Amino acid sequence: MPILETKGLTYTYSPGTPFEKTAVDHVDLSISEGELIGVMGHTGSGKSTLIQHFNGLLRPTSGQILLEGKDIWEDKTKIRDVRFKVGLVFQYPEYQIFEETVYKDIAFGPKNMGLDENEIKRRVLETASDIGLREELLERSPFELSGGQKRRVAIAGVMAMEPKVLILDEPTAGLDPAGRDKILSHIKAYHERTKNTILIVSHSMEDIAGFADRILVMNHARLFCCDEVKRVFGRAEELTEIGLDVPQITKVFMRLRQKGIDFGKEVYTVGYAKELLLRELRERGRL
Repeated sequence: MPILETKGLTYTYSPGTPFEKTAVDHVDLSISEGELIGVMGHTGSGKSTLIQHFNGLLRPTSGQILLEGKDIWEDKTKIRDVRFKVGLVFQYPEYQIFEETVYKDIAFGPKNMGLDENEIKRRVLETASDIGLREELLERSPFELSGGQKRRVAIAGVMAMEPKVLILDEPTAGLDPAGRDKILSHIKAYHERTKNTILIVSHSMEDIAGFADRILVMNHARLFCCDEVKRVFGRAEELTEIGLDVPQITKVFMRLRQKGIDFGKEVYTVGYAKELLLRELRERGRL
């Protein structure tokens, strides 16, 4: 049984007015427990609206969202419980930091869940370690930290609630390359430890191509595809046509194919490209 599923999910902003716009249009989607999925789409594609349905921040105009097989809106009085199970980290979450210390900020969510102090402490320490925050930082004010550290504190606050599904909206937005790599490596380590389901929204295919299980692509409010990474990048020309920027290495091999040097359509990481080139050189006796 999928952990998260949508059936005919549709959402229309300002229905019945001149500003009416359908942002998500009849999306059928199935996400298995433990998957790490990259969510892609051009600006205005509907990806942000889509993810806000998964924990009940938006209610569908029509269709269903199923969490562990149950419609999350079947009993609207229990939508708070859904938000503990499906954690959503907004873009630039560090702007929502408000507590006196890093520890208190990470502990805020678990406290709202009614957990005892020992359990809260375990979660704070474990999550801080997952996200790469040293224990000595926990008693410092989060406002004294660097931008990248603040981002990690904010992400840790949602992780500490131990949601079965963790959704991160552009978690690397605005960070320098070093900060981006740190965030992504820590998210990957968290996924490997917890085996929880993770969805990462990103404009950069290069950020998630190396470790996502599948990539979900939205285009003009509809689901363009949700497939294995290699299959998605096998459609690189189509992705370019709908306004997505594929990895540089994919562009290089697309150009080679146009010149008659065909290594296939599924090149999306530098490591894999290196293997292909070395294999070709060996076969030609150049190595």
